[in-house]
Amino acid sequence: MSSSGYSTEESFRYLISCFRSRLKRYIKVESTLDYLHFLPRDVRDQIRNKALFSGDSEAVELLLTTLEKENLPRGWTRTFVVALQESGNTLAARYVNPTDLPSPSEENALDECFELLTILQPAVVKSLPLDGVLDKCVALDLLTDEDRNRIIAIRTHGDASAVRELLKRIVQKENWFSTFLTVLRETENQKLVEEFTGTNCFESSTETKILSPEDVPEVKETPPVATDQPIPEEDNQYMENNSLESSIANSSITLESDTSLAEGSVSCLDESLGHNSNMGSDSGTMGNEENRVERSSPEPELQLRPYQMEVSQPALEGKNIIICLPTGSGKTRVAVYIAKDHLDKKRKASEPGKVIVLVNKVPLVEQLFRKEFNPYLKKWYNIKRISGDTQLKISFPEVVKFGDVIISTAQILENSLLNSEKGEDAGVQLSDFSLIIIDECHHTNKEAVYNNIMRRYLEQKLRNNKLKKANQPVIPLPQILGLTASPGVGEAKKQAKAEEHILKICANLDAFTIKTVKENMAQLKDQIKEPCKKLEIADDPREDPFKEKILEIMTKIQTFCQMTPMSDFGTQPYEQWAILMEKKAAKEGNHKDRVCAEHLRKYNEALQINDTIRMIDAYNHLETFYNDEEEKKFAALSDSDEDDNGSDHDGDKVGHNKKKPLELHETDKFLMDLFIDNKKGLKKLAEKSEYENEKLIKLRNTIMEQYTRTEGSARGIIFTKTRQSAYALSQWIIENEKFAEVGVKAHHLIGAGHSSEFKPMTQNEQKEVISKFRTGKINLLIATTVAEEGLDIKECNIVIRYGLVTNEIAMVQARGRARANESTYVLVGDVDSGVFERETVNDFREKMMYKAIERVQNMERNEYDHKILELQIQSVMEKKMKAKKIIAKQFKDELSSINFLCKNCNVVACSGNMIHVIEGMHHVNMTKEFKKLYIVRENKALNMKFADYQTNGEIICKTCGQAWGTMMVHKSLDLPCLKIRNFVVVFKDSPKKQYKKWVELPAKFPQLNYSEYYNLSEDD
Repeated sequence: MSSSGYSTEESFRYLISCFRSRLKRYIKVESTLDYLHFLPRDVRDQIRNKALFSGDSEAVELLLTTLEKENLPRGWTRTFVVALQESGNTLAARYVNPTDLPSPSEENALDECFELLTILQPAVVKSLPLDGVLDKCVALDLLTDEDRNRIIAIRTHGDASAVRELLKRIVQKENWFSTFLTVLRETENQKLVEEFTGTNCFESSTETKILSPEDVPEVKETPPVATDQPIPEEDNQYMENNSLESSIANSSITLESDTSLAEGSVSCLDESLGHNSNMGSDSGTMGNEENRVERSSPEPELQLRPYQMEVSQPALEGKNIIICLPTGSGKTRVAVYIAKDHLDKKRKASEPGKVIVLVNKVPLVEQLFRKEFNPYLKKWYNIKRISGDTQLKISFPEVVKFGDVIISTAQILENSLLNSEKGEDAGVQLSDFSLIIIDECHHTNKEAVYNNIMRRYLEQKLRNNKLKKANQPVIPLPQILGLTASPGVGEAKKQAKAEEHILKICANLDAFTIKTVKENMAQLKDQIKEPCKKLEIADDPREDPFKEKILEIMTKIQTFCQMTPMSDFGTQPYEQWAILMEKKAAKEGNHKDRVCAEHLRKYNEALQINDTIRMIDAYNHLETFYNDEEEKKFAALSDSDEDDNGSDHDGDKVGHNKKKPLELHETDKFLMDLFIDNKKGLKKLAEKSEYENEKLIKLRNTIMEQYTRTEGSARGIIFTKTRQSAYALSQWIIENEKFAEVGVKAHHLIGAGHSSEFKPMTQNEQKEVISKFRTGKINLLIATTVAEEGLDIKECNIVIRYGLVTNEIAMVQARGRARANESTYVLVGDVDSGVFERETVNDFREKMMYKAIERVQNMERNEYDHKILELQIQSVMEKKMKAKKIIAKQFKDELSSINFLCKNCNVVACSGNMIHVIEGMHHVNMTKEFKKLYIVRENKALNMKFADYQTNGEIICKTCGQAWGTMMVHKSLDLPCLKIRNFVVVFKDSPKKQYKKWVELPAKFPQLNYSEYYNLSEDD
C-alpha cells in the first residue's frame, strides 16, 4: 500500500473514532451492508446476525471495529462513503467524509432540532396520520423505499410503532427538520407544525430563509409529554405572526446537514421502539387501515371492471386458472387484485401467505413493480423485485424471506430451486409460496423455464395424491395464476390438435379452467378498440443490378468450391443449406468448403437485407464482414510475426493493406480478392436511388399518410425481423427530411441479448427509449419482436409489420399495440414473399384458437380432469426419460480425452480437463498452454457490462483469426470464455461433432475454484 493510501485510511479511521457515537445512531446497518462488497460474506452475515439479535447499535459497533482493524482492499474508504449515501444514511456519510464535515455551529443547531423532536415525540406518535405523511416523506427523499417498506412491515404491530420507526429514520437524513415541517404542512397537519414552531400554521412567508444556528427555536427544559396524556384542543382562530419560527416552518432550509444527536443524550426514539425485526403481519387493524387509505391516501384505488372481475372469479375462490385477455385489457391489474385478495385472506386466517410473480423478460420486473404491484399494494405488503439486472446483490432466498410479493424473472427461481435440489445452498421450495403468478404463460411448454418450474409442481402434486391415499401429510402447493393474451395453437393444423394444445397448456399450469370474457364482452370491446387492417403489397418488380452482381459473385464461389445447392439464392432454405455445409466441412476438417459456405451465407444475408431495406445497408453488411475478417487474420499473423521477429505491424482496411501482404490460405485469398475486385462496383450500384426497394416506398407512403393525417400526434411501431433492419430503418427515417416535416421522431428498439455481430441495447437504453416514446419525445419505434409482448409501450395509432409474419401469438400481440382510437394495423410485403398468405393462415389459426378454448371450457368436468391428469403424467414421465437419456449419454471417460479443435484451421485449442465453469454457464480456460494459442482483439459489439460480468473483447485463434469466444471480467479476474459453436469437439474413438450450446455436450466440467486460480494462471 502506498503511503498516500495509508494516510487516507488512517484519516478515515480517525474520523470513525471521533464520531463513533454519532455513527452508531445514524447508520442503518442492514441496508448499508448490501453495498459493502469488499467485506467477506461471512463477516457481513455476522454483522447482520448481530443486528437481528442485539440491535443496530451493536451491529454498527461490530462494523466499525471491523473497518478499523481489518486489512481491507484498496478503495474501501470511498466505497463505504458511497454505501452510506446510497443506502439513505446521508448524515453518517458526512461524518466520514473529511470534505463535508458539519461545523460545530451546525452541529449545535442540529442537536437542538433533535432534542425538540425528542420532547414532542409522544404528541407526534399519538396524532400523526401515517398514510399521507409516509408517501410525502418518500416523495421528498426524507425516506427511501426500503425505509417505507420496513415502516409498513412494523405497522402490523400498530400505527404507534410505525410512527416511532418513521421518526427514528428521518433524523438520519440531511435537511430532515425543514423537510419534515414541509411534509406536515403539505399533509395539512397544522397542529403538529404549531407544536414544532410555536406559530400559527396558516402564517405564510414568501421568502426562503436559510437556517443558521441562531434560527433554531430555543428548546426549553420542559419535561416530555407523557404518552398517555391527551393532546389539548387548539384554538381554531389563527393570528398573524412574523416570528422567527414562522420563517422556519415555511422555509426551504438548505443547511447541508440538519441534525446531530448530542453525545451522551438520551433518545426517546430508541427507547420507545427497541429492536423489532419481526416482518410478520397481523390482520387486526386491516379494516380500519383500508378506510383510512380511502380518506387520505393519494395512491390509486384498486378496482376491477366487470369483465375483469368475471375472469378473476375462480382465482378469488382459490382455484388455479389461466386468464386469457387481449393486450391492453388490464391482465396485470387483475393479477394485482387477486394477489391482494389472496394475501388479505391468508392474513385474516393467520396463515402464511407469499406471492411470487414470474416474468420472462428482465425489463418486466421493474415495470410490474413500478406501475402495478408496488403502487397498489405497498401500503399493506412488502413488495420486492429481483432480476439478473438487479445491481443490489442479495441472495434470492433472502428476498423471498422478507417479501410478501416478489417479482422475479423465472430463471432466478429455477436456479434457486436447482440449488436447493443439489444442496449447494438453502435455495427455496415451491411450498415457500402460496400463489405463483406466471406472466405470458403461453410459454409454459416444452423445455421453457416456466415449464421446468411447473414440472416440479406436477411431480409434487402426483406425490401428494399418493400420500393422500396413504393418509400421510402432504406438501402444500401454491395456487397458480397464468396470464396470456393468446395461448396459440402450437403446430396444430386441425381443430382437434388445437384443442389438444390448449389442454396441454392447461395441464402444464394445472389449471382448473381457462377464463375468457363472455358475459361482459360488450364492455371489453368498448375498452379494446380493434384496429383497421390494411395490406400494402409491393407488386411492381424493380430492376436490381445490385442483386444481380451479388448473384454473380455467389455463383463464382460455388464454382470454386464445386458446391451446388438446390435452393434459390436469397432464401431461408439457402441459408439453412449453407449452415449445414459449414458444419459438415468443419467436422471433416475441410477448410475450403467451410470458409466458402460461411462467405456464401454472408452474401445470402446481404441479398435478404437488400430485399428488406436499402442496397447500401446490404453493402455495409458485406464490407463490415470483410473488414472484420481482415482484422482478425492480420491480428493473428501480426502476433505470430511479432513472436518470431520481435516486431509489430499495422494494417489498413480491406484492399489497402500495403505494409505486409497477408499470407492467407488459398481459399481465404480467393474470397478476399473476389470482394475487393467487386467492392467499388457494388458500392456504386448501392448508392443509386433509382433502384430503391419498392417495399420502402410503400412503407414511406404509409408513414407519411398516418402522420400527416394526425398532425404529428401519432404514435407508431414498425416491427421488423432483425436488429440490423431495425437500426437501418431508423437511420433511413432519420436521414429523410420529409419524415421530420410531418413530425416523425424515430428510434430503434432491439433486444438486450448478446450478439457478436450487432451491438445489442442495454436494459437502461431500452428503458430510456420506451420512456421517451411514452412522453412523445420519440413517436415512432422501429422494433424487433422484443416489443411484441410484455413491455409497457404506450397505445399506438399505427402498427406496421414490415415483411415480418411469424405465428398467431405474435400477430395478436403486435396488433394489440394498436390500441388508440381509429388505429391502423398495416402489413407491408412483396407479392411473392408469402407474408400475406401466412397472415391469412394466422387469422385462421386465431379463430381456431378461440374455438378450441371454448370447447375446452365446455368440456364435462370429469372428462377435463381425466385428460389434464393424463397429460400431466405424460409430461412428468417425459422429463424423467430425458434425464435418463442424458445420464446414459454422459461421457464416462476422463475429460482429458475430449479435445476442442478450432473449427477453421483444426488446431487443437485445448482438452476438456482444462475447462472450468462459472455459475453453471460460463466455460473458461485459464491455463498457460491455452493463453499461448489466442490473442485478444477489440470488438465494439462486445463492450458490454452485464449484471455479474463484463465482456472486454474477443479472443481469436492465433493461427487463423477464427473467433473462439470473449474475454470476460468476473470478480476482477480476466477470463477467456469459450463459445462451443466455434469449435469442433473430438471424443475418444468417436467421430467429430459440433454443438450450438454447452448444455448439449454430454460432459460435466468442474466449477471454478478461485483458490486454485493462481495454480492455473501464469499471473501472480
